[in-house]
Amino acid sequence: QVQLVESGGGLVQAGDSLRLSCATSRGTFSRYTMGWFRQGPGKEREFVAAISWNIGRTYYADSVEGRFTISRDNAKNTVYLQMNSLKPEDTAVYYCAADASIAQARGVMRTLPDDYDYWGQGTQVTVSS
Repeated sequence: QVQLVESGGGLVQAGDSLRLSCATSRGTFSRYTMGWFRQGPGKEREFVAAISWNIGRTYYADSVEGRFTISRDNAKNTVYLQMNSLKPEDTAVYYCAADASIAQARGVMRTLPDDYDYWGQGTQVTVSS
């Protein structure tokens, strides 16, 4: 069983930055595509960013492209989400997730929550105007 623990959320003002971290419990982390999702008040969970397990290829939602950066440190079993130029509409609970499927092992980047196998408990990010 893979355990994911997010940290780094908080209350910030518009224009500020935050860095979220997601620590995992297993060495096989290095073979999983890792993703960040978020769920705002009254909204469905949505894709934010993903990073592949092998060459670190990244993919972003249009709403965060150019402002957020996903990265991973396989030696530390940790994935990060650097969030810059935060906006009030970025307010949400942010979740880290791992895709352990054969598809991702073959390089497929997936963006639906149902495609991911393991989830963290979430960390709250609140951006005030």
